[in-house]
Amino acid sequence: MKRGTKINLLLLLAVAALAVLPLALGLGDHKEEPFTGADAEAETAITELDPDYEPWFSPLYEPPSGEIESGLFALQAAVGAGALAYYFGLRRGRRQGAARAQEQQGAARTPGHDGAEGA
Repeated sequence: MKRGTKINLLLLLAVAALAVLPLALGLGDHKEEPFTGADAEAETAITELDPDYEPWFSPLYEPPSGEIESGLFALQAAVGAGALAYYFGLRRGRRQGAARAQEQQGAARTPGHDGAEGA
């Protein structure tokens, strides 16, 4: 097995472990909402420390439910991942195209590859 394949498999295993281990170990069982986001955790901590705290501003758009909010967050993450994948794919394609162009130029410059055999 090639080294790159081994690294990819190890990375995939690590991602799967990060997704499954918190659920398998029951890390959120003691909470009412076990896997809330950092925003909700921060809001809870702030209201415990200072019950009279008032935020500086309010959101521009308040989704009508938590499911819609989660869906919009997932959409945002997907668009960002797609943009990054496009960028890195474009870079790799350009690099591979430049390498092929150099190979073709190098082959054309070597003696005996100009089509004039035995001249």
